[in-house]
Amino acid sequence: MGSNNDAVLYDFAPLIRIYKDGRIKRLAGNEIVPATISDPKTGVSSKDVIIVPETGVSARLFLPKITHSLDQKLPLLIYIHGGGFCIESPFSPLYNSYVSSLVEEAKVVAVSIHYRRAPEHPLPIAYDDSWAVLQWIASHSNRNGTESWLNNHVDFNRVSMMGDSAGANIAHNMAVRATETPLEGLRFVGLGLVHAFFHEEQPVGPEVSDEEMKAKTTKLWRVMCPSTIGCNDPLINPAACTNLKGLACKRVVVCVAEKDPLIGGPLFYHKTLQKSGWEGELELMEDQGEGHVFHLFNPTNHKAVAMKTRLASFLNTD
Repeated sequence: MGSNNDAVLYDFAPLIRIYKDGRIKRLAGNEIVPATISDPKTGVSSKDVIIVPETGVSARLFLPKITHSLDQKLPLLIYIHGGGFCIESPFSPLYNSYVSSLVEEAKVVAVSIHYRRAPEHPLPIAYDDSWAVLQWIASHSNRNGTESWLNNHVDFNRVSMMGDSAGANIAHNMAVRATETPLEGLRFVGLGLVHAFFHEEQPVGPEVSDEEMKAKTTKLWRVMCPSTIGCNDPLINPAACTNLKGLACKRVVVCVAEKDPLIGGPLFYHKTLQKSGWEGELELMEDQGEGHVFHLFNPTNHKAVAMKTRLASFLNTD
């Protein structure tokens, strides 16, 4: 007979399990790999930086192999990892490998954000942590910040944000916040949303027929963000966002996967942004026959390779 200590309050497998006694068990994304100076396969270097000592908010920075003049400045990618707001980190093999490979192909500098995760740190803490990192990045725009890689190698007029799943949701919300509170010295040119985690009142696509998954993700959101106002929360519903028209970037690419049970959210986002009056360039990239974040779990898949090539090109468009 099982102990009362084993009683489960919420089971969000394969992400996380929350027990009635308060214990939390993360079921994935726990492994970490160290940063590397000049990876032998890619030439990409990485290092970890603590940005807010009081909270532990940090980032893994990536620098491609420099083959040109040291005076030439590179575009900056701000990457925000997914994982339902509750698992994974920039230091996991999954995200370290993916961001490093994107840096290698695009020849950009990257800052991969390590925000505090729910449910111990409920949303909107992850949004505030990510904003603190953006403010820290902006402090380098005068070439006098605390991090030499940013001072010496970044073109602050070519800054893009990207994320997948929950990270794409956070990236969008950072672009909205930058509209409301511009960051002096940073010019955001691109926003890349891969299989983004959004809800909408009238779901479309596979979500309609996959009620169990929809119910599970709705409950996940409410547990991770207990202060949410529900379906009209602009953090999760793009139609409730009042600032889409002025979104702080020139280009947005929305990537979706046909077999992703959450495809309704990013499709609704694309449609809503299209109708908002925003005057930038909007692209929808759909991969047939693939599921949620397939590119992370099968990076050699020809569609994953094609997506990475497209995103690398996106990062290098002025």
